[in-house]
This record gives sequence, structure tokens and C-alpha cells, in this order.
Amino acid sequence: MKIKEDFILRKVADSYVVVPVNNMSLDFNGIINLNETGAFLFKLMQSGIDREELISKMLDEYEVTPQKAEEDIDLFIEKVKGADILE
Repeated sequence: MKIKEDFILRKVADSYVVVPVNNMSLDFNGIINLNETGAFLFKLMQSGIDREELISKMLDEYEVTPQKAEEDIDLFIEKVKGADILE
């Protein structure tokens, strides 16, 4: 899975936002707000990564159970797909 190159992550105050750039800014209206964990996953997905690698990285970074990591990552992937920002 890889995030389309036309989306960038920015930190604004204590929040993270994903905004469209280039031609995508004409087709995509709005921004996506992310928490710290969402921003962590987004950054990993910018370079391309599979689900199993995401789970492994999340377990290394956060104190969560494997089941919780899988559930959170699956939910995040669904939302990213729904926003049509995956290649």
C-alpha cells in the first residue's frame, strides 16, 4: 500500500492534517485530520508498506496488543481507501 504522491502530511499546532497538492487539489475538497498514531501510519505508507509491516512497526512503536494493532490498522486502511488517497 502506498499513499498517492499528491497528498502531504503537515503538523499544525498539536494536530496532523493531510492536504492535497498539485492537480489533486482540484479534485479533492477538504483536509484529513489525523492523530499521532494516524500520522505515524501515514508516514510509513508514503514510502509503500504492506499490512504486516505496518503491524510490526506499530508494535515496535506503541505498547499495544497485536490484536489491537491489527484492528486499528485495518480501520485506518479502510478510511484511507475511502478517502481515495491510496495508489
